[in-house]
Amino acid sequence: MKRRNSTRLAGVLGWPVGHSRSPRLHGHWLQHYGIDGAYVPLPVRPEDFAEAVRLLPRMGFVGANVTVPHKEAAFRLCSLRDAAAERCGAVNMLLFDGDAIEGRNTDVFGFLENLRRGAPHWRADDGPAVLIGAGGAARAVAVGLVNAGVPELRILNRTQARAEALAALVGSTARALPWSDLPRALSGAALLVNATSLGMVGQDKLGIDIAPLPNAATVADIVYAPLETDLLAAARRRGLATVDGLGMLLYQAQPAFAAWFGTKPEVTPELRRAVLEAE
Repeated sequence: MKRRNSTRLAGVLGWPVGHSRSPRLHGHWLQHYGIDGAYVPLPVRPEDFAEAVRLLPRMGFVGANVTVPHKEAAFRLCSLRDAAAERCGAVNMLLFDGDAIEGRNTDVFGFLENLRRGAPHWRADDGPAVLIGAGGAARAVAVGLVNAGVPELRILNRTQARAEALAALVGSTARALPWSDLPRALSGAALLVNATSLGMVGQDKLGIDIAPLPNAATVADIVYAPLETDLLAAARRRGLATVDGLGMLLYQAQPAFAAWFGTKPEVTPELRRAVLEAE
């Protein structure tokens, strides 16, 4: 069908991108609010990312989401960035205005909103938080937790240098620990967050032992395909509070949809069911 001039286009840039449920998510909102728009998957190789982004406005796109592995590349490409993106050094949302590319980071908001709603008992000052990962998504989680006021953020990544760089980025309450120190890091922690793609469909398992976590700890995973990862399943078997990754996807999408399509959408049980039905 030929696109009308009034149709607003957006999409999600990633490599791969077939696992993303963002098209189902934004498609649900577009239909629900009766908006003349479309949101599509945009598989782009890392070496083609900059060229692809510059072409999108010429093709009628008003913006796009950015997912693995492009979030840091998107940051470098933008001529204007919001405060969250500047703090994270990563962008997950693009807005186009002519040739100008604005980058925002809505992952910080999305992660914290999902954590607060999924674990309403959790308080930032409950104790140390452990973060696994040091990529673009991990940066948003780290910034969010430090902004929320966690007394100590323990960052672990299989590549130690990346963990150290992230700790330096987010401030004095964060420290990088060697991967071999994971059991010690989990001891006494109030929150554990997996901010890697490990455990996602098609990826390797995270494969960690959470036995050192206290019985009152909360475990969160940003992976949402599958909805219950091995990490969350292990936490539930221990009776720990868990927060899955779908809510982060839904809440980070709210400000993006509002910016592109002019309507602030609601996160509802119907939306969650619609996204979970995506194949």
